[in-house]
Amino acid sequence: MAIATESQPQQKASTEGATEKKRWMLNDFDIGKPLGRGKFGHVYIAREKRSNHIVALKVLFKDQLKKSQVEHQLRREVEIQSHLRHPNILRLYGYFYDQKRVYLILEYAAKGELYKELQKCKYFTERRSATYVASLARALIYCHGKHVIHRDIKPENLLVGSQGELKIADFGWSVHTFDRRRTMCGTLDYLPPEMVESVEHDASVDIWSLGILCYEFLYGVPPFEAKEHSDTYRRILQVDLKFPPKPVVSAAAKDLINQMLVKDTSKRLPLHKLLEHPWIVQNADPSGVYRG
Repeated sequence: MAIATESQPQQKASTEGATEKKRWMLNDFDIGKPLGRGKFGHVYIAREKRSNHIVALKVLFKDQLKKSQVEHQLRREVEIQSHLRHPNILRLYGYFYDQKRVYLILEYAAKGELYKELQKCKYFTERRSATYVASLARALIYCHGKHVIHRDIKPENLLVGSQGELKIADFGWSVHTFDRRRTMCGTLDYLPPEMVESVEHDASVDIWSLGILCYEFLYGVPPFEAKEHSDTYRRILQVDLKFPPKPVVSAAAKDLINQMLVKDTSKRLPLHKLLEHPWIVQNADPSGVYRG
């Protein structure tokens, strides 16, 4: 089951830092089956005893975080995600820690990982793809309005809620900024040209990544994939965009992708214009939920 209301975790998570750390403990939860494993730990389904809320408990090992020097990144991720409230963004209710582990209390997305679903289907229909792209565009408009750039939109970072709604789940590379950035981050196939060239970037990196994602939804592979990393870099810089004959994809969908995957960042289709694009208007479910 998904979380029906947010009252209890919200109430606790909004308390001041020191109180919050004292208040949450592992003993507050009944731990269930593992939902997945990551580089730094595991995610379990859990029930908060006092409220009976079902949550996902992400357990991270401090020594592994330290070894990979990502403690600062985790702090930033927690700080950003805990302040975001959007139906297409996974809620982070709170956190606590003990000597060896850090625990993140997250919203439970009942239908699991989108990446696995895409692998199973090989590619998505245009209606499904458009619904997902539109809901992500709305979530990113919300993030950008709060000066948050996600910088790592890809299928592996997306979960599906109980109603079939998409949730951005991982904010590990996100940044809260009022300036342009230079850091190269994210995933190779999804890197925009400005990151490959190590020049300054801004929120338009998320438009590029959403364009890559739209292509991968429709074709089952990212557009600039190549055997060698150097070839992928070259194809990204040249925007070497090819549309294979199979599966058959409409001209309108290709037009949208072409308008997002533009090297000149100022000419990428703005997200509010994306929502007005004919392909989105004709195909996306207005509720933002794909029901299959």
